[in-house]
Amino acid sequence: MRVEVLKSKIHRAKITQAELHYVGSITIDEKLMEEANLVEGEKVQVVNVNNGERLETYVIRGERDSGIICLNGPAARKAMVGDLVVIISYASIEWGEAKSFKPFVVFPDEDNRLN
Repeated sequence: MRVEVLKSKIHRAKITQAELHYVGSITIDEKLMEEANLVEGEKVQVVNVNNGERLETYVIRGERDSGIICLNGPAARKAMVGDLVVIISYASIEWGEAKSFKPFVVFPDEDNRLN
């Protein structure tokens, strides 16, 4: 049996940009992606702490150490610059492995940087 578990989470990152007229996705600072074990193109759920909106999209690699968290395309309507979001990805793994699996969770500061 397989179960879906939390794989990666960027907890309370700040939206730095919203680009409505872009193809779609969320751009994330490459350093945050690496620390959270996210890969470009990976499906993520974005939960807006400020307004309760939830959406699914995919990750685009942003400039390293830029602090960028940018919602692109129609998703840009779901948040405002300055909103806090939680970015989550899940993995399907074997039930036995799930008992000991440890997710990758990062807590960026107010500038979306890691200490």
